[in-house]
Amino acid sequence: MNAGRQTTRRLAPRTGPSSICRSCRDTISRTYASAAAAAVRTEDQIAQHIPPVAQVSPSTSYAVNTGVVLSRPPQITRDLHPFEAAFFLYQRRLNERLALPFTRYFYFKKRTPADVEWKRKMRQRLTPARDIGRYKGYGEEAWNDELLVGADESNFEHQVGKLLEDAEQSGLEGAADTTGATKVDHEPVDKPMPRVTEADRQHDTKSLNRALQRTLYLLVKNKDGQWQFPQDRLKEENLHGAAKRIITHTGGVNMNTWLVGRVPIGHHQLDYPEPRPSGNLQEHGAKTFFMKARIMAGQVNLKENQLDLQDFKWLAKEELKNEVEGSYWRSVKNMLAER
Repeated sequence: MNAGRQTTRRLAPRTGPSSICRSCRDTISRTYASAAAAAVRTEDQIAQHIPPVAQVSPSTSYAVNTGVVLSRPPQITRDLHPFEAAFFLYQRRLNERLALPFTRYFYFKKRTPADVEWKRKMRQRLTPARDIGRYKGYGEEAWNDELLVGADESNFEHQVGKLLEDAEQSGLEGAADTTGATKVDHEPVDKPMPRVTEADRQHDTKSLNRALQRTLYLLVKNKDGQWQFPQDRLKEENLHGAAKRIITHTGGVNMNTWLVGRVPIGHHQLDYPEPRPSGNLQEHGAKTFFMKARIMAGQVNLKENQLDLQDFKWLAKEELKNEVEGSYWRSVKNMLAER
């Protein structure tokens, strides 16, 4: 072949398997085989991590119930924590110590009725504040002004009693009148209602006049002997309408109640051991959606209830835990207020 001449060989196109050389065919075979194997491994890995989905028959269903969480809100302030009570007592005693260095004439003008009353009361109780203990700011025992552990002055009821006793005194006790008789006149004082009621002392769980500082919830015993919130099956109505009906069918018409909202505050699911027939369906359980309500006045009356209820109780959150089943408690505990 001459150097200046160029020759071009043209290959005729071929069809069929012989158009690819052996090395290319082997490479393509190995590539597709590897890709297919990787795809199979990926599907196997996914199948290992994702559990199979249970196929639910269209004929299965759950019964839908409406429950009512009927509560009575707190009527008085909460009980003080022991640390809070001790701190308030410390503040009051400290205020007395800081105020004593001032002469009483800083507060009362000489020979006025207020000054005379102050002198008489100081002679009677030997301390400016009767409810927080005696204190002598002058003398050898002035340093000894701490309350001992278990002292009555640290008790809240003792402090209230002493304040009422001080308010009832007119300042004339012990003074003789014109006839020579000793005066024991007392001024009328409006006393606060006790925080502990008779229902508390008797542990009457049917009374609304107990645990006044806590929220009480209505718990009823159904026909099967189980304690739960009032509930019934949902009929041709919405949840709000069903809740109104359940309240009336549970406690009668003489309860003044208020449904707080139209949205459920929680739900409880009960699975049956065996499916139960319901028409053309098989019910595998029941789902109860709870509506929140408040009682403003009145009381529960089960004499004419239409839900076959046997008994009722008004219970606080920790008391309710001991009456209901464990699974029921786990479903409703976050719906209840701590106080």
